[in-house]
Amino acid sequence: MNEPSETTTGRARFALGPQRGDVGERELVFDVYDLSVSYGGVQAVRDVTLPIRVREITALIGPSGCGKTTVLRCLNRMNDLIDGVRIEGQVRYHGVDLYHRGVDPVEVRRRIGMVFQKPNPFPKSVFENVAFGPRIAGFKGDMGALVEESLRKAALWDEVKDKLKDSAMTLSGGQQQRLCIARAIAVEPDVILMDEPCSALDPIATARIEDLMRELVADYTIVIVTHNMQQAARVSDRTAFFTVDVDEAGHRTGTVVEYDQTEVVFTNPRDKRTEDYVTGRFG
Repeated sequence: MNEPSETTTGRARFALGPQRGDVGERELVFDVYDLSVSYGGVQAVRDVTLPIRVREITALIGPSGCGKTTVLRCLNRMNDLIDGVRIEGQVRYHGVDLYHRGVDPVEVRRRIGMVFQKPNPFPKSVFENVAFGPRIAGFKGDMGALVEESLRKAALWDEVKDKLKDSAMTLSGGQQQRLCIARAIAVEPDVILMDEPCSALDPIATARIEDLMRELVADYTIVIVTHNMQQAARVSDRTAFFTVDVDEAGHRTGTVVEYDQTEVVFTNPRDKRTEDYVTGRFG
């Protein structure tokens, strides 16, 4: 187990493991064990165990309300921002307990970026959207080169290189979502979390994002929540199927039914509930 070290301010902090590109001998990026999450005393997710491997795309699928987004938000401590949340179990990132009191959640969110369901560019120029995170983090290098590199990695540079001073709000929905991916990339994360990144996009823009994910996985670990089973089958290396249990009081609690290589989950699932879902019998 990694031990916290003292910073100059006296606050204990963990070394959060490898930076992007430094895989070392570790195979797992996240080791989620027996994770349970409650909101206001009502359990939303229980007993989730997921080993998430480096430089793979892991898809979380299942019906609405099964806890996919809740689990995703636990991976970079976004649920910390919700009043009344209680998180039990372990979420280890490169061997470090992300919920240890010595871990800085701001640093967690820099290492583990997030792209949301609806494109959410800042009301700033294209350039300033990408430069915002590095500038806040104290980046001292060539900002123009960093912005260009990030936009190129997001497959957007050729479309916006003559519009860098224009408002990001003038871009199409698909372009805005790729801009948000560029914004996440600009702070050099190790992991990119994507919460239904294509749900607000048309089929052409969706295909562009899916192609982009397959390119990005060479450099980043990606975890995606999607309701689109075909999308999960197309882009992911491994898939976790969640389902919902409803108690007598009507409370819905999500849990993982099956987690395996995507091909196995979609063609030879072990659990009948998985088979029923991926074949469209329910959900």
